[in-house]
Amino acid sequence: MILIAESGSTKTEWVLVEQKDLIQQSSTEGINPLIQTRREISRSIRLNLPSVFFKRRLKKVYYYGMGCTSAKEKDKVMISFTAQFKSPVQIESNILAAAHGLFKNKTGIACILDTESASCFYDGKTIVKSVRSAGYILGNEGSSATLGRIFLSDVLKGLSPQRLTKDFYEQFHMKDDDIIQSVYYHSSPPDSFLDSVSNFLTGYTDDDYVFNLLVNNLRNFFIRSILQYDYKNYPVRFVGSAAYNWSNTLRDVARRFGVNIDLIEKSSMNGLIEYYAQNMNEQ
Repeated sequence: MILIAESGSTKTEWVLVEQKDLIQQSSTEGINPLIQTRREISRSIRLNLPSVFFKRRLKKVYYYGMGCTSAKEKDKVMISFTAQFKSPVQIESNILAAAHGLFKNKTGIACILDTESASCFYDGKTIVKSVRSAGYILGNEGSSATLGRIFLSDVLKGLSPQRLTKDFYEQFHMKDDDIIQSVYYHSSPPDSFLDSVSNFLTGYTDDDYVFNLLVNNLRNFFIRSILQYDYKNYPVRFVGSAAYNWSNTLRDVARRFGVNIDLIEKSSMNGLIEYYAQNMNEQ
């Protein structure tokens, strides 16, 4: 039996798998070694994950997570996971989870549009090229957090429609100073807050202002990420809640750039289960 876990900014998915059969699944808060200590990661796992995940004899734990790109951050997660599960652990980035889940052993361009955004060219075994995401301040184009950030900027500058601004303040029970506090001075990163603002906007996509915000956000992802790959000769696939929820608009924007998206998935997990079922003898 193996344990597969995949984590973004706001959520971690966990599954226990025997061969290709799903035995148990759960969802907990996101894990990010860039902002969490080893002790905080261990505490999050132990307090939030059902006890059945600690009682099974595991052949190996495969974890894919945000922030797991450097040896330092991988080691931090490795120590936490090894202590909790008492089993061999392999740590990889969440963009590799997207590549494994979307393409298995085939070649293509894998993209994440969720709270964060990311992309890579995958040759069926490894990531050959990846455009740096650069985070919600310097990058993350196309993500739900970026859409929320752009809207909040317009709210504070008086550029958003009056009715939409009024609805936002009423739903979030906020004033201008509260927005600044939530984005810059909150004890935790603003990703979750920005994502919740994006979710608010999904109820207004028939509004020209919101639709144009969404389209321009997606256009920036193609301009600053996808166009740096050989997208005319390889398939392009997306995973993530934002990609899934905005799939029609995402496909329309892609076509304007001559990009054909042949698959959009909400989560990498089903693909990861299939990937390990196909490659278990090599692991």
